[in-house]
Amino acid sequence: MPTIALFQMTSGIDPEANLFAIEEAAQEAAAAGAEVLFTPEMSILLDRNRARAAAHIVPQGQSPYVPRLAALAAKTGVTLALGSMAVAVEGGKNANRSMFFAPGAVAPVTYDKIHMFDVDLASGESWRESNAYEAGRAVVTVDSTPLGRLGLTVCYDLRFPALFGALGDRACDAIAVPAAFTRPTGAAHWHVMLRARAIEASAFVIAAAQVGTHEDGRETYGHSLVVDPWGEVLLDMGGEAAGLGFCDIDLARIAEVRAQVPALANRRKITNS
Repeated sequence: MPTIALFQMTSGIDPEANLFAIEEAAQEAAAAGAEVLFTPEMSILLDRNRARAAAHIVPQGQSPYVPRLAALAAKTGVTLALGSMAVAVEGGKNANRSMFFAPGAVAPVTYDKIHMFDVDLASGESWRESNAYEAGRAVVTVDSTPLGRLGLTVCYDLRFPALFGALGDRACDAIAVPAAFTRPTGAAHWHVMLRARAIEASAFVIAAAQVGTHEDGRETYGHSLVVDPWGEVLLDMGGEAAGLGFCDIDLARIAEVRAQVPALANRRKITNS
């Protein structure tokens, strides 16, 4: 029964400080026997001042942080599921890129967030992620992790069941949903949607989240969660503070749930006639 760790963060505008916090969390996770460490969306840099942030956003191959994260996984022996970081891509925009570092791997497996957060909230907050970020196009899974097959998503992807249906079709054992959810949308929808996605996919859902008031002025909801395939919340880290949480994952639970409710096996493709 593998143990995982979730690092609930209050990432700021200094990548070095954020990376140092991840390094400490990885060492603590390793000492506690965790096999995988999950971090939130935009773990390395969370800064809505795009002019200020631009100095730290470079192509993945030029990033000083990617090799250091790979070295961290190798040094600690802990698989590192970095929720995401911003990297520059062709066309002048960035990608909101999740990275999965297995200890000793040559390069991380990557996933670019598909769904862009372009919304106007009743609270007065307005977000236009597509102004600076290029949407990803590929569904990505990682085989042979300590949790079996892991599906990768990021934050706003949570609201689009078709993506999770595709991950269900690939028989994912677990799905990562790193996030920086706003407080209004988190309070309204975070728990119910994560539980629904776990039930739909008959898989564990692991959602490391940003929390609190950040240096750039935004406020995030927190409540990093682990949900089992039956929809039961196994871990909820609350919405008050950053920190490290641990959860044991009973992989046998997946087969038990799929035997009771074989929704994945029974699903039919719906076509317009």
